[in-house]
Amino acid sequence: MPRLKVGTIGLRAGHPRHWHDSPLVETHGVCDTDEALVRRVAVECGAPLATTDYRQLIGCPDIDIIFVASPDPWHCEHACAAMRAGKHVLCEKPMVMTLDECVQIVATAAETRAKFLVGQVCRFAPGFVTAKRLIDQGLIGDLFFIESEYAHDYTNIRGVGGWRTDPERPRHPMLGGACHAVDLLRWIGGNVHEVFAYANRKVLTDWPVDDCTIAVMKFAEGGVLGKVFCGVGVKRPYTMRSVFYGTHGTIVADNTSPEIQLASESAFGHQKFAAIPVGIASHNKRAEMDTLARAILDDTPIELDVREGARTVATCLAAVESAATGAPVAVRNTW
Repeated sequence: MPRLKVGTIGLRAGHPRHWHDSPLVETHGVCDTDEALVRRVAVECGAPLATTDYRQLIGCPDIDIIFVASPDPWHCEHACAAMRAGKHVLCEKPMVMTLDECVQIVATAAETRAKFLVGQVCRFAPGFVTAKRLIDQGLIGDLFFIESEYAHDYTNIRGVGGWRTDPERPRHPMLGGACHAVDLLRWIGGNVHEVFAYANRKVLTDWPVDDCTIAVMKFAEGGVLGKVFCGVGVKRPYTMRSVFYGTHGTIVADNTSPEIQLASESAFGHQKFAAIPVGIASHNKRAEMDTLARAILDDTPIELDVREGARTVATCLAAVESAATGAPVAVRNTW
């Protein structure tokens, strides 16, 4: 079976090496504003098309899938253009930066009927996949509180041209980074009804956005409460440690750990933690791309589609708004 052909926009975050051994896809084109980088990656991946103009990439008739891995402010433009050109899209997180862009990209996906998958890596990280399976099996009972954190240090990663610190279009870390943690909690606990948040800026004091946000969430169903910590000036190794509390047990999981911890009265008859080995694939782009490819080949729906992407963006932006206004903010979940 011939493999689907992929074109990547943005090689700093979207190197095609992630799926080089996939039986479903192969790299056909690469695009970036850095011409030397484009040439080098094209040679490494055997891509016949190398360009600095994304319009040339999406206009290539041989390409089936566009991977949008450009800086966040260009996601909407690049993804919508790709869909209108008849391509399917894997879009890096966050899907877009505003609610207006959510409206635009959802409408474009509906109009073009393109397959669209958002690159929220937690749904493909083995530890979190295992945690969700155990929760769905009822091993920790009914959820009542779930929490996650996005702990990172952005001190030296301002982005190409400093786009992460652009005061004209500020990219809030709660959206740009903690969307991973927010999407994970939404995947486990369902849609978020309301958010209340606090924020401060103690480390990246020359950035135009807060570097620490605490968001408390009330989920729409089941009476579940949640919390996300977003810190991008954190002086420790990167982590997305997450804890899921149920009426009969608790799970502690981290996308950088080779095991998760399970305490389950129903499974073990006690409350002690047991270690469950898992693989480490904190940014499993191969799984994302293969999931999209399989949906294209089989013409099946995608769970992590454009509307799911919009709900995660809306939840993150509700936290940003709450921190700015000091009031709880309702989340838009209908798209």
